[in-house]
Amino acid sequence: MAMITRRGLLITAAAGAGLTVAWALWPRRYDDPPGFAEGEAAFGAFLRIATNGTVIVANPHCEMGQGAGTVLAQIVAEELGADWRTIALEPAPPAPVFANNRLASEWVPLLMPAGWTLQPDENDILIRRWAAMRDFVVTAGDTEVTAYEPGYRAAAATARAMLCQAAADRWGAAVEETDTRDGFVVWGNEKLRFAELAEEAVGYPVPSPAPLRTTLPGNVRAEPIGDAPPFARLDLPAKVDGSATFAGDVRLPDMVYAAIRQGPVGAVRLESVSRKPADGVTGLIDVVQGEGWVAAVATSWWGADKAVRLLRPRFAHIGGRLSGDQIAERLDKALDGPDKGGRTGYRMFARGEEDSGFASAKGLAARYSIAAAPHATLETGAVTARFADNRLELWVASQAPQVARRRAADALGIPAANVQIYPMPAGGSFDRRLDDDLVAPAAILARDLRRPVQLMRSRLEESARDPVRTPAAARVAALTDTEANIRALSVKIACPPSAREFAQRLFDDAHPTDAIETTSGEADRMAVAGAMVPYDIPHLAIDHYPVRIDVPTGRWRGNAASYGVFVTETFIDELAARGRREPLSYRVQMLGQNIRLANCLTRVAGLGEWDGGMDNSGQGVACCSWNGAHIAVIASASRASDGADGGTGRGGFRVERLSAVVDAGRIINHDIALQQIEGGMIFGLAMAMGCATGWTDGYPDARALNDLSLPLLADIPEIRVDLIESQEPPAGLGEIGVPAVAPAIANALASATGLRLRQLPLLSGGL
Repeated sequence: MAMITRRGLLITAAAGAGLTVAWALWPRRYDDPPGFAEGEAAFGAFLRIATNGTVIVANPHCEMGQGAGTVLAQIVAEELGADWRTIALEPAPPAPVFANNRLASEWVPLLMPAGWTLQPDENDILIRRWAAMRDFVVTAGDTEVTAYEPGYRAAAATARAMLCQAAADRWGAAVEETDTRDGFVVWGNEKLRFAELAEEAVGYPVPSPAPLRTTLPGNVRAEPIGDAPPFARLDLPAKVDGSATFAGDVRLPDMVYAAIRQGPVGAVRLESVSRKPADGVTGLIDVVQGEGWVAAVATSWWGADKAVRLLRPRFAHIGGRLSGDQIAERLDKALDGPDKGGRTGYRMFARGEEDSGFASAKGLAARYSIAAAPHATLETGAVTARFADNRLELWVASQAPQVARRRAADALGIPAANVQIYPMPAGGSFDRRLDDDLVAPAAILARDLRRPVQLMRSRLEESARDPVRTPAAARVAALTDTEANIRALSVKIACPPSAREFAQRLFDDAHPTDAIETTSGEADRMAVAGAMVPYDIPHLAIDHYPVRIDVPTGRWRGNAASYGVFVTETFIDELAARGRREPLSYRVQMLGQNIRLANCLTRVAGLGEWDGGMDNSGQGVACCSWNGAHIAVIASASRASDGADGGTGRGGFRVERLSAVVDAGRIINHDIALQQIEGGMIFGLAMAMGCATGWTDGYPDARALNDLSLPLLADIPEIRVDLIESQEPPAGLGEIGVPAVAPAIANALASATGLRLRQLPLLSGGL
C-alpha cells in the first residue's frame, strides 16, 4: 500500500531536487529525519531549497492556531533573502535535530526529587544530549520562537552563504560583494535565481560560524504583497476555504470509524459491557475491549458513538467518586491545618525575613477560591491509524509527538522506529494535546481490525478525560506602613502538584491515577510560580500546600499565572483602596527595577483612558510578567441586568473595553503577535465569566461547551492592544494575554459595585 507523504498539509508547492541546509545539534550524532524527495541533497532538516525555486521550511511545532510555523518561515525568509511567495511549510516528524532544549531545561527538574531547586541552562551539554536522545520535540511553554530562532537563522544564513559563493564563482566576483534579495543572488546588475544555484551550491563548504545578517528578524522593512501583509500567515488560506486537513478529516481506503469510552475520573479497569443493545446499531462492525476502555467500530462515526453509548460500560475505580464539594473541602482543609505528617506547606519562594511580623502587626488578609478549568477545545481528540507489515502510521495532532509514538509502539510491542507520525494541526489545544491518551487504543484497533481506523472522542468523553487546570484555594496576607506601602506579603496556595503529576504522565507514561498517587503530597514550584509578584516588596513568602484531589490535572493556557495573578492582583487592588491610593500609580511605585512593566502601566493609562479607577468608575487595572513578557491591562466593566448582553446567564457582568500594553521583546510578526495577545485576552475573559467545572459521581458537571458560560460574539468587548517596540530578546506571546484580564475585570467590578470578588469564575458565588 502506498505511503501517504507527510508534505501536502501546509506546503504550497512540490519540492523537486534541491539544496538542504540545517543547523544541527553540537556535537552532531543523529541522522536527519527521512522523507526528502528523490534528488534532494540533505545537509540537515530545517531548510530546503528546491530546483523549482520553492523554499521549504520544516515546522516541528504542533500548529494549534498560534502561527508558529509562519514565524519560523519568516525568520528564514528574512535571513535568507527569499521571496515570501515561494515559501512553503512542511510538518516535521519528531527527530533529535528538532529537540526543544529550552523547554527541556525547564521541565527536567520535574523529574528530580521534590524540592529540587537547580535550574539547568538550555545550552548545558547534558540537557542537549538528554533532549536529543529522547526526541524531545514538544510544543509548549511559549518556546516556539525563543527556542528555535537561533537555529533557523543560522540555517538560513548558511544557505545564503553557499548560494552566494556559487553565484560569485560563476560571475568571477568576490563573494563579499554579493547578497540575496527576493529569491535572487545579486551582484550589481547581475542576479541569479536560487533555483539556478541550488544543486551547484551543495558542493560548497558549510561556513562556520554562520554569517548572520546584522538586521534581526522582525526589523526588516518589507512591503505588502498585493492586499496581503508582507508576511501573511501560511496556514490561513486553507482554514478560510475549508481545505485544511485535521486528524478527523483524514480519509483512507477501507477505513472504519471508532468511538471510545474510557470511564469517569478514577476509572482504572473495564469490568463489563452490555453487548446485546449495541448489536442492533446499523453499520456496527465490532466491539473491542482494552484494559481501561471499550470502543465500538462502525462504518460511520455516528453509528460507532451510538453503539458505544448502548454498551453501558462499567469501570472499576480507585477510591470513591469525588464531588466538587469534596474537592473544595480538601483544598480548604489544606490551608487551615497541617496534613497527617504535621506539615502545613512548603516554602517555594522567599525574600527578606520570612513571615516577618505577621503575628503581631496590623495587616489585611483575604481568601480566594479558584474553580477547575477545562480546556474546551473546539476539536475533540482524534487519531487515524493504519497498521501493516508490523509498521504503524498515525495521523494525530500532538504537542509531544515523540510521546505519542512511544505510547503507540509500546501498545503494539513494536519498536518506536516502526511508528510513523504524520503531524496534523489541532483545532485548539491550550496544552490539551500534551496528553496523548488516544494513540494506544487507536493503534490496537488498527492492528486487531487489520484496516485503517479513525478513533474520535465525543464531547462528553473529551470532557470526562480532560486533565483540567487545577482548582485551588489561596490565602493572602500583607503588612503595610502608614502610607499603604507593602512591607511584607504572604501568598499560600493549596492545589495539587500539577506540573509534577503531568510530568509523570508525559515522561513515564503513568496512568493518571498512578501519577496522582506518585506525586501526592509533593511540593511543586510551578504550581505557585504565578504568584511571584513583580513588585519590589521587602519581605515576600510564597507557599505551596499540596492537595490530593483524585482528579487528573495538567497544563492550561497561562498555567499557574492564570490563577496566581488573579489572586495577587486583586489583593493588591484591595490594599490600594484600603490606603486610598490610586491603583495604577500604586503599582508603578512598587516595581523597582522592572522598568519594562512600569512602562506598560504608564502607557496603558492613555490607551485605556484611565480615570483613576476610583469608586463608581467601572475601571480596573492589573499587570504581570510571565515567560519573559510583560503586560498591563485596563478593563471597563459593569454589572449586567438579566437579559442584557453579557447578562447573568453568561457571567452577570458586561465588559465594555479591554486595553492592553505588552512588552514581549522584539516582535517578529506583528499581526500574529496581535492575534496571540487578543486571543489570550478573550481566553482570560472566558476564565472570568465561566470556563469552569465541578464533578458529580466522577463525571464533570460541564459536559458540553454550552455548559461553560463561554463568551459569545456579543460578549466580546472592544479590545485595544499596543505592542511596545523593543530590541530585547523575543518572549512568548501565547500565554501573556491571559492572566491579567480576570483581575482587571474583578477590580473594575469592585469599582463599579463596591464588591470584592475573590473567586473564579467571578460570579460563581453570586454577586
